[in-house]
Amino acid sequence: MQERELDTKNAGYYAYAAARDARMRAAAMWSHYTQAERVRAERMKLALELCYSAKNFYINPRGRFITIKVERPRVVDRRNLELLEFDYEAQGITKIVTAQGITYRIPKK
Repeated sequence: MQERELDTKNAGYYAYAAARDARMRAAAMWSHYTQAERVRAERMKLALELCYSAKNFYINPRGRFITIKVERPRVVDRRNLELLEFDYEAQGITKIVTAQGITYRIPKK
């Protein structure tokens, strides 16, 4: 699977404001996606929940893609994760690794 690593920093003191801004931006961006794209993201999140043990899973719509963030992940089912990531790579989904967790990007069709 195509994987990139980003060197991003957390919001620190402004974490509350950053989270609120992200929620407002996500609410506005969902109008740009079809119901099928929303369901695809939700199904992908459920599949990742079976393979990872994490603090939280977030679905975040953006302008050109939908992201699924796995916060502080720990792999619990390595074999199924490899199969999922093989399928995701065929679909053009990319994996981004940061200090905060792992993010999967589903491109907009």
